[in-house]
Amino acid sequence: MTHKILVLPGDGIGPEIVAEAAKVLECLRQEHGLDAVLEYGLLGGCAVDELGAPYPEETRRQAHAADAILLGAVGGPRWEQIDRPLRPERGLLAIRADLELFANLRPALLYPQLAAASALKPEIVAGLDILIVRELNGDIYFGQPRGIRTLDSGEREGFNTMRYSEPEIERIARVAFEAARKRHRKLCSVDKANVLEASELWREVVGRVAREYPDVTLSHLYVDNAAMQLVRAPKQFDVIVTGNLFGDILSDCAAMLTGSIGMLPSASLDRQGKGLYEPIHGSAPDIAGKGVANPLATILSAAMLLRYSLNQPQLAGRIEEAVGRVLDRGLRTLDITASGMTPVGTQAMGDAVVAALME
Repeated sequence: MTHKILVLPGDGIGPEIVAEAAKVLECLRQEHGLDAVLEYGLLGGCAVDELGAPYPEETRRQAHAADAILLGAVGGPRWEQIDRPLRPERGLLAIRADLELFANLRPALLYPQLAAASALKPEIVAGLDILIVRELNGDIYFGQPRGIRTLDSGEREGFNTMRYSEPEIERIARVAFEAARKRHRKLCSVDKANVLEASELWREVVGRVAREYPDVTLSHLYVDNAAMQLVRAPKQFDVIVTGNLFGDILSDCAAMLTGSIGMLPSASLDRQGKGLYEPIHGSAPDIAGKGVANPLATILSAAMLLRYSLNQPQLAGRIEEAVGRVLDRGLRTLDITASGMTPVGTQAMGDAVVAALME
């Protein structure tokens, strides 16, 4: 069966980093038996410019027909002043909701070669391996009502609604418990149940689901304490499950423990394992077109795509091992370059991973 992979380069550095991941997939196709075809589409600001919508109908059709989706990044200052429904980020939210991609998996894995690049001391982060499971289709990002309104006083007020239903909490909790079973059987649920009713329900439902997984140790933390613990003693965590807003913030915090946000991939999955795969960093418009962006997070996102959606764990492992060999040889992009090292560019890093795959 030939798999269909939809590639959405997006905005900013997206086309540059996606091009390197595409080279890696092409190498696997030619040299290691990957049976897949790549189709390209538009999402985000580039889609607004060309088709008048951040998630055009043509892209929607392509997304539903694909077995998996590889995304670069969306957004940038050039679209910040347009109407909110047309902003690039609305396209990302729309495709997640349309495909019911409710489970976001964000690994925070520190490659030993990059321990010195972390913001924390090497002894605190050495061996770090955390998986953050973030609910992606609910919470304050999607809750209604929302908007900006003018009060009787003439002052304006912005408002958003944090909502979670029991079924939404149950399904993400099960994803997290299943993931913990495959790792070290430790799950920490993060909420703000001391002040938020939505979090109070979250904690109750996660605790109920835990009875189905007596082999997994469940703990709970408030989000502010969880953020502090990630910085103080990150290796205490194995799997973290949390809502959309808290997961967005905590996963970026965890990313910096690994040395660079440019190293971390992510997967957003539906119930059947179909997913959208993207680096967790943004479009970085300040360095777009300069050829200095780190493509490794996107390349590692392609590895996750092979593992979770195409059921090709051996090929995924080949990519991950190739990245490790490239780092062993001292190649570094600007974001992970240590003192005295000469950084390589985006294309050179992608070429190095392809060369390692050919060995």
